[in-house]
Amino acid sequence: MLPSKRGSAGADAGQPKRPKTASPNGAPPEIDEDLHSRQLAVYGRETMRRLFASDVLVSGLNGLGAEIAKNLALAGVRSVTIHDVRNVDMWDLSGNFFLSEEDIGKNRAVACVSKLQDLNNAVQVSALTEELTKEHLSKFQAVVFTDISLDKAYEFDDYCHRHQPPISFIKAQVCGLFGSVFCDFGPEFTVLDVDGEDPHTGIIASISNDSPAMVSCVDDERLEFQDGDLVVFSEVQGMVELNDGKPRKVKNARPFSFSIDGDTSSYGVYTKGGIVTQVKEPKVLRFKALRDAMRDPGDFLLSDFSKFERSPVLHLAFQALDNFRKEHGRYPTAGCEQDAQKFMKFAADINEASVESKLEKIDDKLLRHFASGSRAVLNPMAAMFGGIVGQEVVKACSGKFHPLYQFFYFDSVESLPTRQLDPQDLKPSNSRYDAQISVFGSKLQKKLHDANIFVVGSGALGCEFLKNLALMGVSCSTKGKLTITDDDVIEKSNLSRQFLFRDWNIGQAKSTVAAAAASAINPSLHIDALQNRACPDTENVFHDTFWDGLDVVINALDNVNARMYMDMRCLYFQKPLLESGTLGAKCNTQMVIPHLTENYGASRDPPEKQAPMCTVHSFPHNIDHCLTWARSEFEGLLEKTPNEVNSFLSNPAQYAAAMRKAGDAQARELLERVSECLDKERCNTFEDCITWARLRFEDYFSNRVKQLTFTFPEDASTSTGTPFWSAPKRFPRPLQFSAADSSHVHFVMSASILRAETFGIAIPDWAKNTSKLADAVNKVAVPEFKPKKGVNIVTDEKATNLSSASVDDVAVIDDLLSKLEEYAKNLPPGFRMKPIQFEKDDDTNFHMDLISGFANMRARNYSIPEVDKLKAKFIAGRIIPAIATSTAMATGLVCLELYKVIAGEHPIEDYRNTFANLALPLFSMAEPVPAKVMKHQDLSWTVWDRWSIKGNLSVAQLLQWFSDKGLSAYSMSCGTSLLYNSMFARHKERLQKKVVDVAREVAKLEVPEYRRHIDIVVACEDDDGNDIDIPLVSVYFR
Repeated sequence: MLPSKRGSAGADAGQPKRPKTASPNGAPPEIDEDLHSRQLAVYGRETMRRLFASDVLVSGLNGLGAEIAKNLALAGVRSVTIHDVRNVDMWDLSGNFFLSEEDIGKNRAVACVSKLQDLNNAVQVSALTEELTKEHLSKFQAVVFTDISLDKAYEFDDYCHRHQPPISFIKAQVCGLFGSVFCDFGPEFTVLDVDGEDPHTGIIASISNDSPAMVSCVDDERLEFQDGDLVVFSEVQGMVELNDGKPRKVKNARPFSFSIDGDTSSYGVYTKGGIVTQVKEPKVLRFKALRDAMRDPGDFLLSDFSKFERSPVLHLAFQALDNFRKEHGRYPTAGCEQDAQKFMKFAADINEASVESKLEKIDDKLLRHFASGSRAVLNPMAAMFGGIVGQEVVKACSGKFHPLYQFFYFDSVESLPTRQLDPQDLKPSNSRYDAQISVFGSKLQKKLHDANIFVVGSGALGCEFLKNLALMGVSCSTKGKLTITDDDVIEKSNLSRQFLFRDWNIGQAKSTVAAAAASAINPSLHIDALQNRACPDTENVFHDTFWDGLDVVINALDNVNARMYMDMRCLYFQKPLLESGTLGAKCNTQMVIPHLTENYGASRDPPEKQAPMCTVHSFPHNIDHCLTWARSEFEGLLEKTPNEVNSFLSNPAQYAAAMRKAGDAQARELLERVSECLDKERCNTFEDCITWARLRFEDYFSNRVKQLTFTFPEDASTSTGTPFWSAPKRFPRPLQFSAADSSHVHFVMSASILRAETFGIAIPDWAKNTSKLADAVNKVAVPEFKPKKGVNIVTDEKATNLSSASVDDVAVIDDLLSKLEEYAKNLPPGFRMKPIQFEKDDDTNFHMDLISGFANMRARNYSIPEVDKLKAKFIAGRIIPAIATSTAMATGLVCLELYKVIAGEHPIEDYRNTFANLALPLFSMAEPVPAKVMKHQDLSWTVWDRWSIKGNLSVAQLLQWFSDKGLSAYSMSCGTSLLYNSMFARHKERLQKKVVDVAREVAKLEVPEYRRHIDIVVACEDDDGNDIDIPLVSVYFR
C-alpha cells in the first residue's frame, strides 16, 4: 500500500492508499526550484511534494547506511532518523565518509548526525541510539535496515507489513564483494508511474473504418507504442467518436501504425488531424512478508546473465552468515579456513532443509570468498547499493517508479586479484583500510596508495568519485597523486547532488572545494586541484610527461565532446579510461582498457534528430518546437542584436567593410536589425520599452500568423494536390491581445523589463504591478496590419537558412550602412547596449518568464498544449535530469572496476560494462567489446597501437622502414598538412630531408621542448594495391 501521512487507518483502510502531499499546516510544501531543478526534471512536483512529506528511518550507520542517508537527505525527504547502537571502530572508516579517527568510540549515529544535516538544512535529521522496538517504527513511511539479524528483521517486517497503513520495509546488506536488498512495501502498494517516462504520442495521418481499425501516423518519428498499451485520441476530425477520452488497447504495433481494439465501421469517415497519446495506468503490487519470501523467494532480479545461477546461492549464503553470527557472535575471519568450513556447513544444512528450493550443487569457492570478506563494508559496494536502496525509499514514499520486487543479489568476485591471496596478507594492521585489506590484501592496498589518477570533472560524478577514492585510500602515499580538474564554479542547483559542496561555496571553483572536502574525509589523500578544461588548448598543462605518469583516467564529464577528447588522449598514451554517465534514473559505465577493449569512440549513439528550420519558425506541432523558437528569438533580440550594435559602434569603418564583404542576405538582415534598434525601435524611456514589447506581441502572435494564413489559406493545396495543412502541420489562429489575460500582460512585462536592461534604462517599481502595466499597455497605439501578396515563406524542410537572397542585397546594405552612420550621430556619447546572456537558473531575472511567454503564446496560436515555466526551463534550458542515486550507483560500479585496473593482469572477461535504470529497476552488466584486431602478413595491431620509430629519420628512411615490413607508404601527413605524396613530382626533393624538418617547413609545426616526437599519419598499401589502415606513427627525433 502506498504510504500516507500517519494517522488513523479510517474506514478505507483496506484500499490502496496514496500519500498526502500537504505539510502540517495544510499547505503544499514549498519546492526550491533553483535547488531542485535537476531532480524536479526526473520526479516532477507531485513526487517531490510526497517526498517532502515523508519520514524515513535508516538503521545501521555502517558505510551502506551512510550512503543511503546521504542520498535521502539530498533527495529532500521531510526527515531522516539515523539509528545505531554500535560505536565507531577503525573498520568503519573504510566505508562511512562522515566518520574520522576522532570519532572512534562514539556512537555511530551520533557521530554522523551533524554532517548529515549539513547536506540539506531543509531535512530534519535526528539520531536514535537506543535498542529499536516495533513502536519506534510507527511514525515512519519507510524503514531501512543495513545491519540486522534475520530474526529481528522478521519481527520488524511482520509489524510493518500488518501496520495500517503499511510501513515500507527494506533490508539491505553489503558483505565484502557481495550485496543484497529485500523490499516489502505491504500487501497492496500502488505504483503511480512505473517508469517515469513521458507518455508516448503520435500524429495521426489516417484511420480506417474497420474492425479492428487501422491507425496510421505520420513518419515524422517512429511510434513507441507496444501491444497492450492503452491510448486516447484527441483533435480527430471526421471520426469524432474517437475523441471521447475512452482508453483503447493497442494491437499489432508497428513503427508508424497500429490497430485499436474496437469497431469503427459505423463511425464517421476520418478527414484529418488527431493526436494519439499513451495512457499510463497505476499498477498495484502485492508484496510478500520477509519470512514468507525467504522460504519462497520467487524470481530474483538478475544483473549479469553470465551469473544466471548465482542468486540462489547468495540467497543461501546470506542466511548462512546470519546463522554463523548468531552462533559465534562475530563474522568469519578473513582467510580463516576453519571459519570457512563452519560457514559452508551452515549453508549445506540450510540447503538440505530447503526441500522445494534445494540446490543440487553449491559453489564452495564462491562461499569461501563470501565468508572471508563478509565483515567488510567496501565503499564501492556501499555507494552502489546506497544508490539502489535510496531509490527504493523514494519509490516507497512517492509511488514514482516500479519497486524492486522483492530480492536482489549482486557480487563482484571478479574484482579480486587474479592470483591466490595469502591469508597473512589479509590480516588487519589497525589502519582505516583494514576492511578493504581483509578482502583484497595489503599488496593491492599499497598499489592503490601509490596510484597516479586523473579525474576529469568535479560535478555530481566527480564529488562521488573523490569521496570513494578517499575512502579506498587511492593516491594516499607520497608516491601516489590524484589530479582533479574542472573549470566550472559552484551554482545553487549543484547542491542537490554534488554533496561535497555547501551553500557558502556558491561561486567558488568546484575542483578546489571538492579537493578540500575529499582531504577532510581522508587527510592522507595526495590531491592536486586544477581549474583547467581538458582540451587541446591545455596540452601544455596536461603534457606528455603528465600523461606518461598516469595509471588510470576517470571521466566525470557531462558532454560527449569532452568524452571523445579524453578517449583520444587515453588511446594515444595507452591509458585505461573508466567512463560513466547518468540521465535521470539511468546510468551507464564503460571500461576502456588498453589492448583489451574497444575505445569509447568506437561506438556512438546516433545524433539527436533536429526539427527542420521551417518547422520551428512557421509550422510547429509540439511544444519543443515552440521553445526552440522562443530561445532563438530571445537570443536574437537580447544578445545577438545588441552585440551587433556594439560591434558597429566600436568600429564603424571595420564593421561596414565586413558587411560589404559578406554582401549576402544574412548580412542585410543583420543590418536591418541594427538599424531598427538604433532608429524606430530605439528606447529612451521605460514607456518606450512597453510600446516595443506590445508591438512585438502583435507582430509575433497576430500579424505573422495572419500573413502565414493569407499566403497558405486553410484550404490550400500543394503542387501534388494534397492539402497543404496536412499532418503534422497545424493550422494557426492569430491572438487578440487582451489586458485582461494575465499571460499576455506577463509577456509584455518580461519583454519590456529585459528590453530596458539592454538599453540601460531604469526599471520603475510599477513595472511589476500587472494592473499599472496593463494601463500603460492599453495606451499603446497598434497599427492595423494587412497581409501582403508575394511574401516568401520557406517550406523546404532541408533549408538551413531562412534569409531570402535578393539581387539588390549589395545596394540595400550600402543604404543601411549610410543610415546607420546618421543614427549613430543621434546617440549619447559612448552609448553601448547591454547584451543579455540567457541564464536559466535565476528565477528573478525574467529570462525564463519571457521564453515561456514566447513559447506558450506561439503554442496558443497553433493549439498546442502549453507548459508551465518549470517545464519550459527543462526544455529551453536543455537541463539534463539528474538525481543523486543513479550518480552514486555509477561511481560505485566504476570503483569496483578500478580494483581490477590497479591490480592488473585481469582478462577482458573480468571487466564489466553496465547499463542500469533504477526506475524499472533494470541492471544489465556485460563484458566490454574487445578491440578489433587488424592484420598484415605477420603484423597485427588494434586501435590501441602506435608505431614508435626511434631516430631522426629522413622521409626516404621512413619509407624504407615501411617497405621492410611489406608495406608501400605512398602518403604522409602531419595534422592537416601533406608532407609527402608519391604522386607529386615536387615532393621528391623532400625525400632526403628529415621528417621533422619537413613538418616544420610545410605544416609550420612547432614542437615544444617537452615533446621528443612528432606524429605522422601514413597511408599504405600492400603488394596487391589494397589500402592498409595502419596505426599512428610517432617519429622520436630527439
